[in-house]
Amino acid sequence: MNLKNLLPTAAMLMVILVTGCSKDLGNEGLDNSAALTSDNSLLEKKAKLPSTSGTLAGVNLGVAADFAILSKAGVTDVYKSSITGDVGSSPITGAAILVKCTEVVGNIYSVDAAGPLPCRITDATKLGTAVLNMQAAYTDAAGRVNPDFVNLGAGNIGGKTLTRGLYKWSTSLNIPANVTISGSSTDVWIFQVSGNLKMSSAKRIILAGGAQAKNIFWVVAGNVTLGTTSHFEGNILGQTAINLQTGATINGRTLAQTAVNLQMSTVVKP
Repeated sequence: MNLKNLLPTAAMLMVILVTGCSKDLGNEGLDNSAALTSDNSLLEKKAKLPSTSGTLAGVNLGVAADFAILSKAGVTDVYKSSITGDVGSSPITGAAILVKCTEVVGNIYSVDAAGPLPCRITDATKLGTAVLNMQAAYTDAAGRVNPDFVNLGAGNIGGKTLTRGLYKWSTSLNIPANVTISGSSTDVWIFQVSGNLKMSSAKRIILAGGAQAKNIFWVVAGNVTLGTTSHFEGNILGQTAINLQTGATINGRTLAQTAVNLQMSTVVKP
């Protein structure tokens, strides 16, 4: 056997083997890179999923959650209203809390000795913390971004069914007909209203599918008015007044940075 004849053949075989290995390694590198790009894209898509995917967090009310009615400028009342849950107002004097002890199943907290007797509890510290928590909750809820629904119904949601998520209106919001809020017991709704919120008389918010009032937050920059004999569901975080007209009822909280005004109304803390 001539070794000189074999040397070129061996060299060619080595080139082929090395080239083949390089191609395999190169392809593997490209495959991994493609897989990484695909994974990154998937992660980006997951990060951009809207809050209707179930990721919308509720609003932490802090100590304000103890109250059915909490305000900074007092509580007016046309007797007889019915309130289940605590009532309080701060920093205004307790003399501005006009509900009577017989109307409240719970405690009435006042910053001073001027609150309703004989049930009034003087606790300026608790009230101060509750009001700060109420304001923080408003700031949190009003500051949520990337809404799932913007200006739904052009500010008129009468007759609609509202699924979980973050809603935003740059105008006032009107409810001239019954509205259904539908979802599970863990779903969260946040409604951001830049103007006023008005619910017509004798209209209702209806919960369906297990939705719970404690997970519904209405964040309203303007006045809130619930018409006569209307029924409302959820926590109202109002930057101004919350007004319940004659016979209006709410399963939720009325947390106002000015006053809460009742007229033979019913408020039940969820």
